[in-house]
Amino acid sequence: MDEERKKLAKKYEKIKLTVRITEGISTFILLVLFIALGFSKQLEQFVYTFTSNHYFALFLYLLVFGVVSTVITFPVDYYFGFRLEHKFGLSNQTFKKWIIESLKSAAVGIVLGAPILLLFYYLLLNYELWWFWLGCIILIYSVVLAQIAPVVIMPLFYKFKPIENESLKEKILALCDKVGFKVKGVYTFDMSKNTKKANSAFTGLGKSKRIILGDTLISGFSEDEIETVFAHELGHYKKGHITKNIIISIFSTFISLYVVSYLYNNLFQMAGFEHTWDIAALPLLAVIGSVMGFFTKPFWAYISRRYEFEADKFAIMTTGNFTAFKSTMEKLAFQNLANEEPSKLVEIWFYSHPSIKRRIEAGERYYITNFNPA
Repeated sequence: MDEERKKLAKKYEKIKLTVRITEGISTFILLVLFIALGFSKQLEQFVYTFTSNHYFALFLYLLVFGVVSTVITFPVDYYFGFRLEHKFGLSNQTFKKWIIESLKSAAVGIVLGAPILLLFYYLLLNYELWWFWLGCIILIYSVVLAQIAPVVIMPLFYKFKPIENESLKEKILALCDKVGFKVKGVYTFDMSKNTKKANSAFTGLGKSKRIILGDTLISGFSEDEIETVFAHELGHYKKGHITKNIIISIFSTFISLYVVSYLYNNLFQMAGFEHTWDIAALPLLAVIGSVMGFFTKPFWAYISRRYEFEADKFAIMTTGNFTAFKSTMEKLAFQNLANEEPSKLVEIWFYSHPSIKRRIEAGERYYITNFNPA
């Protein structure tokens, strides 16, 4: 990127981080005030005037809470999710499409989240070790979602189709044969309907696993560069990152739920509630969870960055093409308006991927050490 675009990328990142941090702090404060000022209890009393059924009361409570929260956060969501992307020339969405996609995401979230919420409340009402049984359910649910997401959920938002470029397809299939990866198809999706950014991903488990490439990647990158991106995604599979994440998630889920349960059991009476299953007390769980999430974020970001470095090395090893790797990174930085060299603290706390500069430097060291080019 030239200096002008680098400055633009830094400005874009600064605004995003400022909005994200401000939103997080504001949400935390509002939740604490919602509990401390008695609004949560008042809302609970209000919903119980319509029903005596705990589960229906929970539904009404969450409905009212969700609607009010949406109204309060809409200006931030609008600016952060729509205006900012247009301001920096990264979005292809009209306002109407943005609203439709947002409503669609909310609907899918409700359909997927409602069963877990109801099961959680059932466990909270009936079991002292609710956190343990909830952890078991979440793990099973996560595995099921990982299997059905590529074939059921993601097609609700994007159209997937096999790559049509025969030359590129041959390169990709040859790469799959080389590393022993069985894949039913390599797909591209219409990412350009929403954004000018480019991306790719490894999705699914078992028979549903597939590598997907955004159409913005297909149209804006050379075949060697796309091969590098594909090799990177293969690296996540061959290095066992999916399995490792599942194993880490098993431990972290149970540990986190235990800590949340312990803190909740010791704080709910101090917050003025009689029972752990009081609907009005449930926002306290969100407060505890948000604090834990803030302090565990660097750990998860570190794990993710480490996996990205490993996948980068795998891509260079399998293609032997550092030139394509470097140009791919540079193009991604330009197209996604990524800050190539963020501050170390920002990268440690917020970056799930290493900065572009660090990725190129690490890739170059690996290439020189292992290929010894003349």
